[in-house]
Amino acid sequence: MITFDIPNRTPIVTEHLVLDFNGTLAIDGHLIGGVSTLLDKLSEHLSIHVITADTFGTVKDTFANTNINIKIIGGKEQSKQKADFVTSLNPQSVVAIGNGANDAQMLKLAALGIVVIQAEGASILPLVNADIACVSIIDALQLLLNPRRITATLRV
Repeated sequence: MITFDIPNRTPIVTEHLVLDFNGTLAIDGHLIGGVSTLLDKLSEHLSIHVITADTFGTVKDTFANTNINIKIIGGKEQSKQKADFVTSLNPQSVVAIGNGANDAQMLKLAALGIVVIQAEGASILPLVNADIACVSIIDALQLLLNPRRITATLRV
């Protein structure tokens, strides 16, 4: 569990981290350097879930020997599938990270939504629905390991 205390808001108590794969954790199906180490650290505090259409077919091999939960979604209504997955975990206990149009609903539903803008870019939809934007997944994951950074970003 990770708690985020933000002035003038109810504390955010998270139990789950839900991540998109391609464009978020990986570029062209290959995990971004440094991500694995940070996910290992975060797994000490949160249940980690990767939800993806798995465009390049690499997600299962990437996380084969980890305790990360993988959910591969079908081709239709991907936004709804991702949102439904977050809902099944209790959105108030979820941090979600993504970059694509199909991530927008899950970022909006999650207690804390983070959009990453990397080599693949980011759709405008998740930018509008996220609480925080980061220029790399490394920055986004490090935010979660340093909750006072999120406090500083979200205070009003």
